[in-house]
Amino acid sequence: MTSSLPTRAALQGLIVYAGFALIFLFFSAMLWDRGFLSAQNLTNIILQTAPATVLAVGLVFVLAAGEIDLSFGAAVALAAIVAAMVMRTQGWPVGVLAGLATGMAVGLVNGAIVAYARLPSFLVTLATMGVIAGAAREMSGLQSIPVTAEPFIAIFGGGSLLGIPSLVLWTIGVVVVGHLAFRETRYGAHVLAVGDNPRAALVSGIRVARVRLSVLVLSGACAGLAGLLYAGRLQAARYTLGESDLMTVIAAVIVGGTALNGGRGTIPGALVGSLMMGMLSNGLILMGLSVSWQMMIKGLIILIAVAVSLREPNR
Repeated sequence: MTSSLPTRAALQGLIVYAGFALIFLFFSAMLWDRGFLSAQNLTNIILQTAPATVLAVGLVFVLAAGEIDLSFGAAVALAAIVAAMVMRTQGWPVGVLAGLATGMAVGLVNGAIVAYARLPSFLVTLATMGVIAGAAREMSGLQSIPVTAEPFIAIFGGGSLLGIPSLVLWTIGVVVVGHLAFRETRYGAHVLAVGDNPRAALVSGIRVARVRLSVLVLSGACAGLAGLLYAGRLQAARYTLGESDLMTVIAAVIVGGTALNGGRGTIPGALVGSLMMGMLSNGLILMGLSVSWQMMIKGLIILIAVAVSLREPNR
């Protein structure tokens, strides 16, 4: 019975790649005359999914540790707004630090309450999501805040290096660093151990509370970076940034092979899952389907992915 576990996990890990291939082939056949396969459209899919991919990397650590973060979408908007406001008076480098610090502060608050007050992360981040979303609206006055610093826009938005768009470089960098940290370091092993069996992890000497705190801070840092990428690409910070990312990112991570109940995760799978969700949105738009249909289809995908993720033998 035990020997079947790696095989089952491997098969579940292949689902995202098979799904990606099937969706790509479907849209290629259906939309070949509408520009789906054009280099510009495929590049746009990658650029549009860059912030979601960054968020997905952070969420892999959170879910693998057996926690959940529902506040990262609101943290994206708050980080972008803080960065844009600070840039007006202090310059773009200080604005970047302020945006990242804002995201990390959100994660620190979430993590401290979850780790030390021992409250469920679902309820904690659900509550802070509302607080953060309200703060973003209050600070911005429901107005878009323009971002005009050209170096910032080049680094975090529309620039390129050796012909490679900066958003693609950020995606590659975050995915590579995240994968190495998750699979090749003691920290990644501790995250998986805590998600698999927190009591056993505690007995073995792992500081479970510190791990829980750190994964939520990491998620907040990724939200801060995603906010900067949005602000750089759109050249503005808005209180609505990140609102639609909650469902998309959770779907990407779960479809990518990360277990919703902890103990298993994959950064490359999250990348492919994010690209799959971006390709799905792009294809549905080209097919003329409304936003409501897109939401329903994404919700169905999440339902299927959760069902597959949770159908595991008892540990």
